Amino acid sequence: MQSIKVKRIKSNAVLPKRATDGAAGADLYACIDQPVTIESGDLVMIPTGIAIELPTKEMAGFVFARSGLGIKHGICPSNAVGVIDSDYRGEICVGLTNHGKEPFIIEPQMRIAQLIVMPVIPFETEETEELGATMRGGSGFGSTGL
Repeated sequence: MQSIKVKRIKSNAVLPKRATDGAAGADLYACIDQPVTIESGDLVMIPTGIAIELPTKEMAGFVFARSGLGIKHGICPSNAVGVIDSDYRGEICVGLTNHGKEPFIIEPQMRIAQLIVMPVIPFETEETEELGATMRGGSGFGSTGL
């Protein structure tokens, strides 16, 4: 199992935790002093009080929704999936949007998202005049069926 370094930026921060041995992600917790209400359609930024150090540039952290918040309440990361680059050392904050019809309250130390660390392939771009041919070619959205 790979480990990552986690620094508490705020004393009341809760370190990320995997709920079970089989969990892909570690829960991220709201590091707030008072409840924050997210009105329907609103976006808020919730601090976690932590920063991380990934061991290599071939890794990145990804902030995904907690399925229960998303499915039951419509509370999802504002940018779909947040990306934490390997050289970022600042506080992890989670932008949340309320897609539901009712206001939702984020409580202090509430689990608000999950952090998943995955490999990435660093790349450079190379301009070209032509790309290799495929059966699909330039056919776009819906071209392979529903």
